[in-house]
Amino acid sequence: MSWVQKYADRIVAPQVAVANIKDGDRVFLTGNVSVPARLLAALVEYAPNLNNVEVCQALTVGPADYVSEAMAGHLRVNTMFISANIRQAVHAGRADFTPVLLSEFPLLFKRGILPVDVALIHVSPPDEHGFCSFGVEVGLSKTPAETARIVIAEVNEQMPRTLGDSFVHVSRLNYMLPVNYPLPDLMMAEEHGSETTEKIARFCAELIPDGATMQMGIGAIPDAVLKFLYDKKDLGVHTELFSDGVIDLVEAGVLTSARKSLHPGKIVSGFILGTQRLYKWANDNPLIEMHRTEYVNDPFVIAQNQRMVAVNSAIEVDLTGQVCADSIGPKLYSGVGGQLDFIYGASRSEGGVPIIALPSTTRADAISRITPMLKEGAGVVTTRNHVRYVVTEYGIADLYGRTIRQRARSLINIAHPAFRDSLTAAAKNLNYL
Repeated sequence: MSWVQKYADRIVAPQVAVANIKDGDRVFLTGNVSVPARLLAALVEYAPNLNNVEVCQALTVGPADYVSEAMAGHLRVNTMFISANIRQAVHAGRADFTPVLLSEFPLLFKRGILPVDVALIHVSPPDEHGFCSFGVEVGLSKTPAETARIVIAEVNEQMPRTLGDSFVHVSRLNYMLPVNYPLPDLMMAEEHGSETTEKIARFCAELIPDGATMQMGIGAIPDAVLKFLYDKKDLGVHTELFSDGVIDLVEAGVLTSARKSLHPGKIVSGFILGTQRLYKWANDNPLIEMHRTEYVNDPFVIAQNQRMVAVNSAIEVDLTGQVCADSIGPKLYSGVGGQLDFIYGASRSEGGVPIIALPSTTRADAISRITPMLKEGAGVVTTRNHVRYVVTEYGIADLYGRTIRQRARSLINIAHPAFRDSLTAAAKNLNYL
């Protein structure tokens, strides 16, 4: 039987597809802007017929009816990163959170720690050989989909066909739902006002050498750094995700990837977040190689890139250099994501530049984000042993090889001026100064 016939035979309505999910099943849900909206809506509609189904995911974008109170006893989310649309459900106890490095997220499924019964994925139409591309979300989805007993795919005419380790043959898909709708646009959110963000981004750009390979984490600050790199030469990208900002750098001849020591000439990524412009640009673009996250985010792979630059955000940093990026005190907010993967990988790279970047205060300058100690219950995402550069709108603190006394002084110097005296007094009380 040709793949064309297999494809035709496996096309079903969404209601028929989700009826293959049974009580007690574990369902993997592909995420980011690749959430299969029609399948997810059908699952929510069918959920009253189900009991104790676990939905495993990372970050998702869009409506979150599947974590509503009405789903109690039917669907329960187990997320490895707390996205904004499910944060309230986690706080209310209707959804679970499993802390894990992003580099190890797919391995939970591959190694059978979280065996998958059904995978809900979102792919491009098949090519002439019968291969569909995972499109904008390859890194977190390909491995768990390969381990699932049943794979249900939305096949979207508007999903870009991205290249690299990004394909699945239609013979591996048990049920398919052809759809035609645009992927969601997702602009990086503003953080603390554009003026502050741009000051921080300028300082980060100063640290980036010609020929650097860059990772940019989620958030306004990492994305803003791209705007200040037009005087650089032969930059490259090895990152868990990228957004629209890379297009202009490529077209300006700045981002060539020519001096990359690993995958030269290629933009390497796990997933894409952005606008329709980005999705169209990524379609069949030979500059881009999409790979699994357990490869992209492996610190020992990352370190093979010389002059590796990692720019990641934080919620707060204490005077010893401990970085909290996943909680506000004990209140869970997001997750470790790829921060530690890339900070460690960049620190192991020859000429690497690991950066933690954050505004010096919360909104309205109410609270300093440079603190004597992390809040009680706060999670340490990047330890004081891994941290190197910390950047705020007031400058750069290089903490590598520095004593606690030297670190405290450097961090106080980049804190908001209104808090420097109180931070100095607290440092003295802690015998840091």
